[in-house]
Amino acid sequence: MEKRAELYAGKAKSVYYTDDADKLILHFRDDTSAFDGEKMEQLARKGMINNRFNAFIMQKLEEAGIPTHFETLLSDTEVVVKNMQMMPVECVVRNLAAGSICRRLGLEEGVELDPPVFEFFLKDDALHDPMINESHIETFGWAKAEHVAKMKQLTFQVNDVLKQLFLDAGLLLVDYKLEFGLFHGEVVLGDEFSPDGCRLWDAQTRKKLDKDRFRQGLGGVIEAYEEVAQRLGVALPE
Repeated sequence: MEKRAELYAGKAKSVYYTDDADKLILHFRDDTSAFDGEKMEQLARKGMINNRFNAFIMQKLEEAGIPTHFETLLSDTEVVVKNMQMMPVECVVRNLAAGSICRRLGLEEGVELDPPVFEFFLKDDALHDPMINESHIETFGWAKAEHVAKMKQLTFQVNDVLKQLFLDAGLLLVDYKLEFGLFHGEVVLGDEFSPDGCRLWDAQTRKKLDKDRFRQGLGGVIEAYEEVAQRLGVALPE
């Protein structure tokens, strides 16, 4: 497969065209950002860890019948993915209270949310990814009603699969965000699933093992990502 011009460069990933119109190459960089890009650093090995972690998770989801954009690993930092029409909506599921929901609702961090809370956010850094609802999505044409329903269904399916997967590794899946797109008319999971886009705590100590270590200046970001990967059985090169 031939890698061609860059299509898009985000805060931590770059996307490239290929000689196949249905496929793109996703490159995971070592860039790390928080607060809509206000805090930025380069962390060695991060791109490799997230690429391999994401590939592992996407394959687990595919095995569970959840359609994803994952095609194949190309290298330590690159993966071939489906070329999709992405919808500018983030789907968030919260199993435990953390982050913005604590600030918005005055919740204590770590409170169990039963049933889990589902939220939509608009993917727009300039607006700081505001929270939205299904009425906004329909009115402003960000996604069709049937696609919204499918995104919601798939997001909860992901929760069922990954909560147990992480629990088996001694980890709590606190919350996570997902992004979806359309591939030949089908709603498919896109973007990535890595410690950059979810919160993961040790099940016993509740030690944070995700990007909150970067956001909150706790240190040991890469070490935490590697620990999570190793607990799950993700193969990482030395």
